[in-house]
Amino acid sequence: MTTTAPPTHERREAADLTQVTFHETTEVFPETSRQALVTHSLLQTQRLLRRWTRDPFTMLQAIVYPALMLIMFNAVLGISVTRATGINSVYGYAPMIALVGAMFGSIASGMQLKMEWRKGLLSRFWILPVHRASGLVSRLLAESVRIMLTTVLILLVGVALGFRFNQGVLAGIALLFVPLLMGIGFATMVTALSVTSAKLPLVELLSLICSLLMFFNSGFVPTAAYPTWLQGFVENQPMSTAIDAMKGLSLGGPVAEPLIKTALWSVGAIALFTWPAIRGYRKAAGTPA
Repeated sequence: MTTTAPPTHERREAADLTQVTFHETTEVFPETSRQALVTHSLLQTQRLLRRWTRDPFTMLQAIVYPALMLIMFNAVLGISVTRATGINSVYGYAPMIALVGAMFGSIASGMQLKMEWRKGLLSRFWILPVHRASGLVSRLLAESVRIMLTTVLILLVGVALGFRFNQGVLAGIALLFVPLLMGIGFATMVTALSVTSAKLPLVELLSLICSLLMFFNSGFVPTAAYPTWLQGFVENQPMSTAIDAMKGLSLGGPVAEPLIKTALWSVGAIALFTWPAIRGYRKAAGTPA
């Protein structure tokens, strides 16, 4: 009786498997413990940030596109707005584009989340012995890091165009956290919409709405330049309140009122969309798209 030897490539794969070694586990936390939540969230945050930096679409949406928009707006409309108002238009455009970068970056990551759902990656992560909340927590942490980096880069471009922190260092530091405040609320909404339905283009429709809001805020042109019947909406929509707060922290002017309005918008979005995001994420992780 003769036996046939396995093919060469199969023998090689079997040999490779016998040589695989795993690192010895040094820390074992209960799956629902606080230590597991922190450790697993930081690990998945690192994964998301590394993935985003390797994705050209996300980098274009979050950094390249907003930076080019700031330069374009300043070149095309900057002189006219500056002459009409007597204030350098970059004090409105730089905050506006920083917010645009935060919002469109969240939309890009939301579309990636839908892709992970369709490919079954969320389901694979769900069956691993990791803290259940780490998936959503890590996304908000990664969004926070991305928003801060995007804001800094956009403001650096703004400084090259004439933007200055006239209210001092502390006000300048506070200014950096305004897009973060608004961005966390917006990211929570995007996450909820992303895991609500894999087939409905909810995130894509949100991108269209954000594009419209970009032309109806106090950073694009002063609120008084809009029709009277539209000024109330322009003044109180979330982008305008955040822009006015950032303008006050850099150029000078009211800060408390627009900052409170921005906080209310953000906290309201978090309160409204946190539970749908949790419920939708659980459903997306447990069922294929």
